[in-house]
Amino acid sequence: MAISHRGFTITRVPMLADNYAWLVAHGGASAFVDPADAAAAIEAVEAAGGRLDWVLLTHHHDDHIAGAVDLAARFGARIAGNAADAARLPKLDAALAPGQTIDLGGEAVRMIATPGHTVGHVTYLFGDAAAACGDTLFSLGCGRMFEGTPAQFHASLQALAALDPETLMLCGHEYTLSNARFARHVDPDNAALAARAAEV
Repeated sequence: MAISHRGFTITRVPMLADNYAWLVAHGGASAFVDPADAAAAIEAVEAAGGRLDWVLLTHHHDDHIAGAVDLAARFGARIAGNAADAARLPKLDAALAPGQTIDLGGEAVRMIATPGHTVGHVTYLFGDAAAACGDTLFSLGCGRMFEGTPAQFHASLQALAALDPETLMLCGHEYTLSNARFARHVDPDNAALAARAAEV
């Protein structure tokens, strides 16, 4: 189901066991974030009108990039990712440095560095509408720290926390229930956490 937020149309695309990929459209153009499964991604793009301009990769893990090449080839889209991590990503048409942008239907989509889960992890900011944050931030939790340092991960989370409060976080996995169980275990007296956990 697609939602509209601050001029962008955003569609969550479930993949594999618990992955979320995202189709984001603006001004007649669209971008697909982290296509783990090409067939599911192609189906989502076709259902949304069959146009795809960009494939955006947040990090190099296979459960986020496995469908990128086939998806891009199917629609003639360009693949973008972190230039510093290009050796571990599919061939990039746009190798970006943090702070650089791509154009999506007249709106700048800015890539920022969010290391921690991996050292080359990035987040894509769709104006102030949404942040495709991959495995940096989840509902009630954050990603595992495979390569980065605690200081890097903390800085990445602080960068996301500093965004406009109405910015939607487009997370890479559905871990809400397991995160809620863990959070309640370590902070059992937190009333706000208990209320949020009861909602899911």
